[in-house]
Amino acid sequence: MSIKSYNKNSIIDCIQQEFIKENIPLINIGDSIKMSILIQEGNKKRIQNVEGVVISKNNSKLNTTITIRKVVQNIGVERVYLIHSPLIKYIKILRRSKIRQAKLYYLRSRSGKATRLKTRFSKKVF
Repeated sequence: MSIKSYNKNSIIDCIQQEFIKENIPLINIGDSIKMSILIQEGNKKRIQNVEGVVISKNNSKLNTTITIRKVVQNIGVERVYLIHSPLIKYIKILRRSKIRQAKLYYLRSRSGKATRLKTRFSKKVF
């Protein structure tokens, strides 16, 4: 078969499918997560741990991103991470929160105890 007979989107989906990670936990907005990221400084590689709250998520197959917010020395820091990046070694969910909004941008204007989110408890059936 020639390439012309294939749909462009199906070719792209086939290529992207082999790079999608399967061992990623289900991440929701409001979750407190801990990630381990591989950082290269010159010739050295090291692992840096990042911990924060997921304030937004953009789902688009291989290009799925999350925005993590944390407070460092009384300054709010936000960073966008590609979930399926090979530089991310693992993601661990520390706490899940009960929220009603898709984006938690309102946390930017709050500080201290006002940034706390209600904890969501999972129901376990025995």
